[in-house]
Amino acid sequence: MSPSTATTATAPTPAPLPTPHDGPPNAVATAGKRWRLRRLADAQGFFSMVAIDQRPPIFATLARAHGIAPEAVPFDEVVAAKRALAAAFAGQASAMLVDPNWGYPAAADLLNPAAGLVMTLEDHRTTVDRRSSAIADWSVEKIRALGGDAVKLLAWYHPRASAAVREHQQAFVQQVGEDCARCDTPFVLELLLYPLAGDDADAYREDTAKRADEVLQSVEAFAHARYQVDLFKLESPMPAEQVPDPDGPGGDTCQHTYRALNASCGGRPWVMLSAGASAEAFERVVRHAARAGAAGFLAGRALWSDGLALWPDRAAVAQHLGTVGLARLRHLRALMAREGRPWHPPAWLPAVQGEGAFARGR
Repeated sequence: MSPSTATTATAPTPAPLPTPHDGPPNAVATAGKRWRLRRLADAQGFFSMVAIDQRPPIFATLARAHGIAPEAVPFDEVVAAKRALAAAFAGQASAMLVDPNWGYPAAADLLNPAAGLVMTLEDHRTTVDRRSSAIADWSVEKIRALGGDAVKLLAWYHPRASAAVREHQQAFVQQVGEDCARCDTPFVLELLLYPLAGDDADAYREDTAKRADEVLQSVEAFAHARYQVDLFKLESPMPAEQVPDPDGPGGDTCQHTYRALNASCGGRPWVMLSAGASAEAFERVVRHAARAGAAGFLAGRALWSDGLALWPDRAAVAQHLGTVGLARLRHLRALMAREGRPWHPPAWLPAVQGEGAFARGR
C-alpha cells in the first residue's frame, strides 16, 4: 500500500456543513443497555477506554523481541504481555477492552470493578477477502454471563467489495446486533476499511490509501436501525499520519470531514480508535474528533506500542507504560473533557402503570 496525499484522502466537501450531532438523538431503548453504556463512560460522560484485545499486533511485537515467527510466540508470553498492559491502564481507563483467550485470563484480577468491561467477539483470523466470524466457542451470551458490559465486534468493510463479501459482513453484524438486543447488552461496532488489492502483509495496519468518502459510506451503511449499534468505534476518515493540526493549515477542511463522520453515525455516540497511529498523530485525530462531536476514544497501540516494544525487559515495559503510557491516557482524557461532547442517556422513566408492570415487561 503506497501512501496517498492528504488531498486524495479527503472527501469532497459536503454541502451544507454538518454541525456536531446533526441527526436524530440516540435513544437507547432498554434499561440494561442504558445501564451498561453508562458503566463504559466516566462520571462526566466521556469514554476513555483502553484496548488490550489486540492479537496479531501483539504476536508480532513479541515475535520481533525474540526473533521468532508470530505463530511461535508461546501462549504464556502473550498472557504476560497483556497482564503488563492491564496492570498499567486498568486503574485509569473508564473501561477496558479484552479478548477471552489471552486478555481476560491475564487481566481478570486486575480489572477495575468500578469501570466498564468490553469483550471482543470476532476471531482475529479472517479470510483473504476479510469475512468476519466469531471466536470459536464464544458468543454474546457468554460475554453477558461473564459480566461484560458491552460486546465489541470488528467488521472489516469496504463499500466497493464484492456483493457476496458485503452481504456476509452485513448479515454477520446484523446477527450480532440481534444477539446483543436479546441479551440487553450494548453493541460496540468497530469498522475498518481495507485495501481491496488483497495486500494482507499486516491486516491491522491502517490503509494509507483509504478514501474518506468510503469510510463515511461504511459508517452510514451500519447506522441503519436493523444493525442495532449502540456505540461506534471508528477510524480516522483520512490516514492518521496525514491529519493536520486542527488549528493549522488544512485544519478547517479536515474538520469538515470529521463532522461528516459525526453526521454519518445517525445520532449514535461514537469514539475514535487509534489503528496503530503514533501518539502524536492520534492526538491530532482525537482533537478533530472531539470538536466534531465524538464522546471519547478506545485506544490501544497509540498508548502502549512503543512501551511493549521494550519486551522482553518486563521492568522497562512496566516503567514506560506507567509513565509515558499513562501520561498519554491522561492527556487524551483531559483533551476530550475540554473539547468533546459527553454522552448521557436521554431522560427516561419506565412507562409503567402499576406494581408488577416493569417486571412483566423484562
